[in-house]
Amino acid sequence: MDQTETAAKTIAKTDIREENERLILDSAEYVFAEHGFRGATMQMIADQAGLPKANLHYYFSAKETLYRRVVERIFTIWLGAAESFETSETPERALRTYIARKMEMSRTHRYGSKVWANEVMQGAPIIQDYLEVTLRDWTETRIEAIDRWIAAGRIDPINPRWLLYMIWATTQHYADFSHQIETLNDARPLSDAQWAEATETVSRIILRGIGLDPEASR
Repeated sequence: MDQTETAAKTIAKTDIREENERLILDSAEYVFAEHGFRGATMQMIADQAGLPKANLHYYFSAKETLYRRVVERIFTIWLGAAESFETSETPERALRTYIARKMEMSRTHRYGSKVWANEVMQGAPIIQDYLEVTLRDWTETRIEAIDRWIAAGRIDPINPRWLLYMIWATTQHYADFSHQIETLNDARPLSDAQWAEATETVSRIILRGIGLDPEASR
């Protein structure tokens, strides 16, 4: 077997592994969101993924390991949404981009958001370390960025912590309470146009609330 063929087979195995892990994580998000950590079983997740239970254990040896990976994935996605705080030239653009990304995540990763919400409402028995270290440190860096905008007179003097909590609560509502939203939408998921309108409404209200012009960031 030549090096090219060996490399191709290695890449193929890597692709298969990544696809199986993605399938397992997607399935685990759904099962944990619907049944919670205690109610979910590895067999339920394997069935949801359409894989033998033995395959599931090959990738994740224990339910807690898989659960923490699900939490880590949604948290990492959320962290990436706030890159606009460093890459945007204005607070208008930074916040509008952050809100839009958070809204899109509530649309595409609603089960991951529900897992996080359910865990926190139970007192975070599995992921308390995330809250005490990673989330705390990340939040402090966002607060520092907002404080700089305030000091420069670019936004109204508000408490940055309450602003962040408001953004989280509003955007994640669309994931955590999706059933309620769909029920009030004639039992239908929000359309593309409705998602766009909701995102724009959230952005406008929050930006105006801290003294920014929503049109300046469009």
